[in-house]
Amino acid sequence: MGRPLNLTLDRAAKLPLAEQIRKAIATAIESGVLEPGVRLPSWQDLATQLGVARGTVRAAYEKLAAAQLIEASRAAGTRVAQRPRAAARKEGPPDAGSFLETYQEMTQGPALFQMGVPAAETFPATLLARIRAQAVRAEASAPPLYPDPRGELELRREIAGYLAVARGMACAPSQVIITGGFSAGLGLALSVLGLSGQTAWVENPGFPWSRKGLELARLSLAPIPVDADGIVINHGLCHHPDAKLVVVTPGQQAPLGPTLSLERRLRLLEWAAATQAWVIEDDYLSELQLAGRAAPALASLDRDGRVIHIGSFSKTVSPTLRLGFLVAPVGLVARFAEAAACLAPPPGPAVQRAIAEFMQQGHYLRHLRRTKRAYAAKRQVLLDCLQEAAGADRVAAPGLAVLLRLPKGVSDLAIAREVAAFGMSPSPLSAWYMAPDGAGSGLLLGVATAPTRNLARCCERLFETIRRFG
Repeated sequence: MGRPLNLTLDRAAKLPLAEQIRKAIATAIESGVLEPGVRLPSWQDLATQLGVARGTVRAAYEKLAAAQLIEASRAAGTRVAQRPRAAARKEGPPDAGSFLETYQEMTQGPALFQMGVPAAETFPATLLARIRAQAVRAEASAPPLYPDPRGELELRREIAGYLAVARGMACAPSQVIITGGFSAGLGLALSVLGLSGQTAWVENPGFPWSRKGLELARLSLAPIPVDADGIVINHGLCHHPDAKLVVVTPGQQAPLGPTLSLERRLRLLEWAAATQAWVIEDDYLSELQLAGRAAPALASLDRDGRVIHIGSFSKTVSPTLRLGFLVAPVGLVARFAEAAACLAPPPGPAVQRAIAEFMQQGHYLRHLRRTKRAYAAKRQVLLDCLQEAAGADRVAAPGLAVLLRLPKGVSDLAIAREVAAFGMSPSPLSAWYMAPDGAGSGLLLGVATAPTRNLARCCERLFETIRRFG
């Protein structure tokens, strides 16, 4: 039957009954009274309950479905669609504009166009579940000993081999440290380097969480602009030559997408060696380079041991694993091992061994190939849809996102918050800049989580919202 709905209709009002029903249900969903997954009465049952024609309720349900507020199937009936709701994620009222509030807004989901989340439809979930179950059983029957703080040797071997083939890096398993994702790797590196009070170059625009991590480590941030060849090294050398750290995404710059040119890579490494500065390489999305083969890792060119390479499985497998890795320069291996043992132990052995098995059997590389083909196709469909509505000059395709530039005066933060009510979570471009007021306004729409159905309707809803704010 579904959950009864206490709706009151005003038959004397000018607003049609179907619209009254639609509005009442939409309000209940958006306010959290009707939570995702709750089953609603069929339109026949609700029509009987309200004493209206069946077609009236059916028209209301069709509008709600078009807005992706509800979804219907023969097996499950009509239910409230899964949608992000910020209020459900907050345990208390954070300070307005706080980092945690922004973090929750940008990571809540699942949502359409959400960045940083892989597509569920391309992942071999059943296969990985079987491998993980085997690893959990093996862990449960093993002696209760403390694991290696650097990570399981099987996984470190697989990662070293993968990096040699896919990223051009020659490193030993002893240099690989398993971490709880990229953020944990960044925290471990900052702990080992101990650069409190020093200056760090950061890409502008760049990953907001990395900037916040550097601030928490008490570094002074120097924003360095990005162009078609990546971070502008000359700007850093002219304005902040005394910096002791650079955090860079050379494979696919986040969020604008260019690959750091070879000339700038060599210039950066030459400067780091001469000044004894450190370079943290965030290997952001390099495995998922959609246009040709990924460039070798920056660390593959490092001959002076100045580059710390950090990667993760969050974008390729799942962020729920909280699994990543760090490749330490030979001269820092012992210090990284000590810091990992005392301050930043890796995730449990079972998940590590499962991913090691997943890689060893060749499933990981096959998964990457399938995923790249699927993402390339989805990106092209999304590009076509947006270009038709906005024009080619306002749309670009950086990496695994499509960037939609907004008209002058339209706030990307306001648009992102408004469309969250429709199950969409594009990333506002201004949030990636250190000085948002000086940045162009735009929305980054994640390709992996773009809808496979009703894409045109989603884009139409997005542009309707933009026009209201224009």
